[in-house]
Amino acid sequence: MKERPVLGIVVPCYNEEAVLGETIAQLDAVLSALIAEELISGRSFMLFVDDGSKDRTWELIAEHRAFHPHVAGLKLAGNVGHQSALLAGLMEARVLADCVISIDADLQDDVRVIRDFVLKYIEGFEIVYGVRRSRDTDTWFKRTTALGFYRFMDRMGVKVVNNHADYRLMSRRALDELERFKEVNLFLRGLVPMIGFRSTSVYYDRLERFAGESKYPLRRMIAFALEGITSLSIRPIRLVTAAGFIMFGVSLLAALYAIIAKLTGEAVSGWTSLIVSIWFIGGVQLVSLGLIGEYVGKIYREVKRRPLYTVETELLPESLQHSRVAP
Repeated sequence: MKERPVLGIVVPCYNEEAVLGETIAQLDAVLSALIAEELISGRSFMLFVDDGSKDRTWELIAEHRAFHPHVAGLKLAGNVGHQSALLAGLMEARVLADCVISIDADLQDDVRVIRDFVLKYIEGFEIVYGVRRSRDTDTWFKRTTALGFYRFMDRMGVKVVNNHADYRLMSRRALDELERFKEVNLFLRGLVPMIGFRSTSVYYDRLERFAGESKYPLRRMIAFALEGITSLSIRPIRLVTAAGFIMFGVSLLAALYAIIAKLTGEAVSGWTSLIVSIWFIGGVQLVSLGLIGEYVGKIYREVKRRPLYTVETELLPESLQHSRVAP
């Protein structure tokens, strides 16, 4: 590449007061080393997106911006969720940078492999995925549920990169294509692979969370999986249809058995079997209605075309004040 690329690092933040100082220090050290190595431009930056935090996250971002030349901030007007906050940062950074890396603030993703991301970009890759090499640091329950999550997503027809969260590099060209996806129901792990540009993976060992608490307990992970499946796949609806045909076939067999039993005089009246059958069929119907309702609700949200986020305050480094390019 003739010119060193401007690298942007987008960090969505929600109540990250305990870890933010260390995150900025580590990312600043990485950027400084890459600039000194002449792999990236000196105008590279970190963009911290405050997703309506209730603690001092935004105050700390503003304070660090005053004496860290690479720190920028974006404050959203309210809490819109991780995916929307991440998208806000990506869309803001793409008009300032040649390539953008997204990373969570908890420092579980190894910042040292950012150099590998940049090298892959220089080689010509438009999208570089950060993939966990192993899950040895996870508990048995976390490891089992995470592996089950990826397998279930694959079975439901959602194309995701296994053991990849939101630690990735995307070129400006890839981000421009991502901007064309107008979904309100966001699941970036599924949308990015749909772009289809030349991509590769970088493998790393995930670290322990530096401080604070996980923002994704089991309840939110289940909701996240349901959001991804119903946003990107209609396979669950087809499974409901298949279940309906199967139950119809079973009912025909049961009716045939009842007729034969009646003709042979072996019919036995049974209250329990009748009640169990009614409860089973009723439960399947309620689940089916709930699943269909989930899709109808997503259609309802999509047709309204409401904005995904509202920017309240924007703080950019002085070196980038006049660097904005047309999206």
